[in-house]
Amino acid sequence: MNLVSMKGISKSFFGVYANKNVDLEINSGEIVALLGENGAGKTTLMNILYGIYQKDDGILKIKDDDVCFKSPKDALKYNIGMVHQHFTLVPSLTVEQNITLGENFKGYPFLKTKDREAEIAKLSKEFNFAINPSELVKDLSIGQQQRVEILKLLYRKAQILILDEPTAVLTPQETESFFEVLKKLAKQNCAIILITHRISEVLKIADRVVVLRDGVKELDDKTKNLNKNTLSKAMIGRELKKQQIKYVPRKEVGLSLKNLSSIGIGRNISYFNFDVFKGEILGVAGVDGNGQKALAESIVGIRKYSNGKIFIDGEDITNLSTAKRKESKVAYISDDRHHDGLLLNYSVEENLLLKGDASKKYYKKGVLSKNILSQDATSKIDEYKIKTYSSKTPIRLLSGGNQQKLILAREISEETSVVVAFQPTRGLDVGASESVHDKLYQKQKEGASIVLISTDMDELRKMSNRILVIHDGMIMGIVDNDQNLDITKVGLMMAGSGVKNG
Repeated sequence: MNLVSMKGISKSFFGVYANKNVDLEINSGEIVALLGENGAGKTTLMNILYGIYQKDDGILKIKDDDVCFKSPKDALKYNIGMVHQHFTLVPSLTVEQNITLGENFKGYPFLKTKDREAEIAKLSKEFNFAINPSELVKDLSIGQQQRVEILKLLYRKAQILILDEPTAVLTPQETESFFEVLKKLAKQNCAIILITHRISEVLKIADRVVVLRDGVKELDDKTKNLNKNTLSKAMIGRELKKQQIKYVPRKEVGLSLKNLSSIGIGRNISYFNFDVFKGEILGVAGVDGNGQKALAESIVGIRKYSNGKIFIDGEDITNLSTAKRKESKVAYISDDRHHDGLLLNYSVEENLLLKGDASKKYYKKGVLSKNILSQDATSKIDEYKIKTYSSKTPIRLLSGGNQQKLILAREISEETSVVVAFQPTRGLDVGASESVHDKLYQKQKEGASIVLISTDMDELRKMSNRILVIHDGMIMGIVDNDQNLDITKVGLMMAGSGVKNG
């Protein structure tokens, strides 16, 4: 049965087409992957289907009904649900309150919260999400918040599910379980639209693949007829580069943590001891929420310590502020670019000023030179291939990949001693991810010590010289990333089985 029919859909912003004459058909019981580079128009097309945007031209039908949604509320009436790449949860509310927000309940204001919590807990258990309905969302890890978003759709019995990068925060084991959920939903005649950049996952789970490029549909075919090369070529106009030979690090230590323990909100780290050599990429593997954020924030100076010291090039920086560490050439690529990395309502130029001491070059005699800032912004836009209308465009209008490229341009375009890259390719397509990896390789060859924190094991295998595994805020072990690497062993260490090196 045909559930969704989009014919000749067009949408433009500031005279630039995000979608141009796009046709898309989705059937019940079908898993369709929507692929394309960031800025290709995937999310825009789905936002039209979900009622966030209104089409400029074209026809949209749901179950043979001609529709023109003015808001997501209209789409929900047709059992359409969407999980966005950037979450839409209220941090101060509980899981149950977020999932049921906006629902009309019989018996208001005498609502039986425990009954709804029990229903959500049952749903969570059915899909192996392990979420406590009474817990505040602000206390959840990013991975757990993603699962709450998915639970919200399942709770509201959505029949058409739009999932924007749903596996970006899941471990390989969780991804496999999630795929089983998708298969189960498809068997229940749900239509699932999967927006993703992970080609290997697409080939594994999707029945059909649709590729957009520059707002135009480039490919629409059954997965069984496709492979990695045909998909990458359709997405970016060329095949992906072959994996680079890992750069051999120098023998000098660039970054050193000695018995470091952190304090603060969420999972902290306990007695971390490790060195990162100059020119080395040390990968950090672990299930999301096991101390990764505390580790990143400890190195860059955001989080306080209860014990231990940090050294850069032999210099004790333990008591230095975040700003002073930036002066010591510490760069930080945050896992949440919207919350920690960018000011969304400010322009590309203005976001470059967030670098701290390095932004002094934009001033002449203590006064900001808009000409110098504009010239440097234009140069970085060209070098990092940032797709934007101009350097004065508000950051919120850029795609996720282009926002991430700007953070890279700001953080690592200058001389850098230490780079903390926390989920640097989360939610990015293969082309944008490849660009991020190229820039990290460049800093590695320049001699920077790089800490790459990722829940994507494929990324860690590709990029790292060694892999440090953490669980419950403790180091479970450090392994060489070579042909002898035992992924099963790493997975067990991620689950808490191993010898703690803390």
